[in-house]
Amino acid sequence: MIKMSVRSGCSIALLVLFALIVSVHCKFQTLDHLRPQASDKTQRRAVVELVKRLLGDRHREFIVSVNRTMSNDSLDMCELRSGKNDKIVATGSTGVAVASGIYNYLKYFCNCHVSWSGDQLDVPRPLPKITGVLRISTQHKFRYYQNVCTASYSLVWWDWPRWQREIDWMALNGINLPLAFTGQEALWQEVYRAIGLNQSEIEEFFSGPAFLAWNRMGNMFDYGGPLTQSWHVKQLYLQFKILERMRSFGMIPVLPAFSGNIPKGILRLHPKANITRLGPWAHFNCSYSCAYILDPRDPLFLQIGSLYLSQVVKQFGTDHIYNTDTFNEMIPPSSDTAYLSAVSRSVFAAMTAVDPQAVWLMQGWLFFSASGFWKPAQIKALLQGVPIGRMIVLDLFAETEPIFSYTESFYGQPFIWCMLHNFGGNSGLYGTVESINSGPFKALNFPNSTMVGIGITPEGIEQNPVVYELMAELAWRKEPVNLAKWASLYAYRRYGSTDENLAAAWRLLFASVYNCTIPHYRNHNHSPLVRRPSFRLNTGVWYDPAELIKAWKLLVDEAPSLMSKETFRYDLVDVTRQVLQDLTTIFYLDISEAFHSHKLPELLTAGGVLVYDLLPELDRLLSSDRNFLLGVWIEQARSLGLDEKEAQLYEMNARNQITLWGPAGEILDYASKEWGGLMGDYYAQRWSMFVNTLVECLDRGRPFNQDAFNQAVFQIEKGFIYNGRKYPTKPLGDTYEIAHRIFLKYYPQAMKNSHRLSRQTLSPTIFDCYRESVFPPGKY
Repeated sequence: MIKMSVRSGCSIALLVLFALIVSVHCKFQTLDHLRPQASDKTQRRAVVELVKRLLGDRHREFIVSVNRTMSNDSLDMCELRSGKNDKIVATGSTGVAVASGIYNYLKYFCNCHVSWSGDQLDVPRPLPKITGVLRISTQHKFRYYQNVCTASYSLVWWDWPRWQREIDWMALNGINLPLAFTGQEALWQEVYRAIGLNQSEIEEFFSGPAFLAWNRMGNMFDYGGPLTQSWHVKQLYLQFKILERMRSFGMIPVLPAFSGNIPKGILRLHPKANITRLGPWAHFNCSYSCAYILDPRDPLFLQIGSLYLSQVVKQFGTDHIYNTDTFNEMIPPSSDTAYLSAVSRSVFAAMTAVDPQAVWLMQGWLFFSASGFWKPAQIKALLQGVPIGRMIVLDLFAETEPIFSYTESFYGQPFIWCMLHNFGGNSGLYGTVESINSGPFKALNFPNSTMVGIGITPEGIEQNPVVYELMAELAWRKEPVNLAKWASLYAYRRYGSTDENLAAAWRLLFASVYNCTIPHYRNHNHSPLVRRPSFRLNTGVWYDPAELIKAWKLLVDEAPSLMSKETFRYDLVDVTRQVLQDLTTIFYLDISEAFHSHKLPELLTAGGVLVYDLLPELDRLLSSDRNFLLGVWIEQARSLGLDEKEAQLYEMNARNQITLWGPAGEILDYASKEWGGLMGDYYAQRWSMFVNTLVECLDRGRPFNQDAFNQAVFQIEKGFIYNGRKYPTKPLGDTYEIAHRIFLKYYPQAMKNSHRLSRQTLSPTIFDCYRESVFPPGKY
């Protein structure tokens, strides 16, 4: 139990004064104090163990050393050269720099590849020689990773082996500033107990594991909970291991701080505190949203905020950088600039009261998601409430909506140029390769640029690995890459083959599906395949589907000799899946046209092929690869339960997040996934009901009623969450046999109809609808 260290109004006032004095004193400090704390020896050992996990006995062929004096400007670098007995000598300024240097060598000298969807590590023997010295360096002090939502959409069920794998991936890709949010609720529980809340008041505050990201940001509470004590213990233990490993590589973990989001029970203890209850978030009612927010100017804010951060530092140590996001997808109660400055000043004061060297890392998402509120004066006021240089802003969606460009580089505060890329962890091929290839360099050369890093901030990971490898590599480049050449080399190392057809396939993909150039396009998989059926679905695409289909054919042609490669099997499934996703849209257009033209035979044909052949084939294809299995997601969730009751709660969380996202479909299909099992028992069932309903309408001569259909299909959606069905956790079927069968059946039809999928001019997507549910038009 924590003992309260701050109680009286006098001591609170003194803390406020102390924090403000510290803030002024540190006003002109640089960010140089944000540096690795592990010794060179510890960092070297971490890299040696990483290479051992990666290459087994062949790790002995790499001689590793870390020497922080190599860099006199705090920018990472690594030098590699050939040594005696065909060994490679790698020396870098940090463990991350050395790991990045070794991966650069493995990629470009050994034709190797490491990704979420498998590795290709056929390392030549002996190791290829380096002529002279291979030197890699970065212009970016920080290489940031994660979005606050990633913790819920992707990391929520991870055990230590999966975390270890991810931290290795971070090191190999040069990440040195990762978010470290695991286990924070265990500390909040202790803080709330210390200030007098009872256990029921605490339990009704925390949401379930799959929704913690939005509980942390003040968007929702309670839903999917409660969190058990076993959850707290396991997550706390996991966080200790995560932090130890991150720091051992020389990474600088970002820890959580207080934003003002509080349990309702605080009202009982402090009825006179300045607490505001917000309105509903998204489509949730006040049973699960309408959060209670403590005004940062209230002395109680400093009391709770400093008490919590004290616990964070005590339990987790500190690297002096903390994340908290005020007003995330919430409108501040006032647009007055003095108020906004006072808010950020008070939030920062709660940090410096505990850690005088604190730096506040803030996501800049609010400036985009509520752009109607955040005008230049309001943005400037919030940012400059913190001393210049003591806040780092994540320009979270810079590849599409760069905020730095119209805020004079965030009005002097340092910022990190980030690629968001993915919403909700959706399946679907997507990229903005031209934008990410040029954007960071433009930002670095922007007049009076305050850019201090480059970041990768997807809401969900384990999709589109090529985009993330390119983005990570750009942090070590002095200029943009030749995208066509880079795509070809990517194909060579991902499959360990120099077959020109593979390179040609990836050049086609890079020129089409991975190169969205539509201004202001918000990527979110809005394909009819993964949306509740209606006649209002979005059918546009940002690329020429014919280019995707050509790439598909090249991959299928080369498949027989490459099926032993997990990386190739994954891509064959993923590209085939994307083609069938586009074909679903074609069939949807046929179904819609047939219904509105009252052509029952055509409706039966199009609907029958979709429901009875295409979707079952897609389900079989997805079920043939371990990376596309619903059963794995559910098994991971259930494995964290201490007993069956807890396992069932976590399974409900897991199923609900990827479908209804709330008890009544409040953010329906936002986190859609195209997985084996989910395709057959969720998406295909909805489409079957839609087609059958339309057939019945035509047969009986009555109009289609969308509201009635929504009520009926909701029973399918809700039924999936509680059906209790066990789904395979191991692949079923032969991937090549299934993919080849699909190709023979659907390739001619795909080519013939590809022109029917129009290149999309910007039109409303499900994400726009999501924004409007959070910020209704006219709310400003």
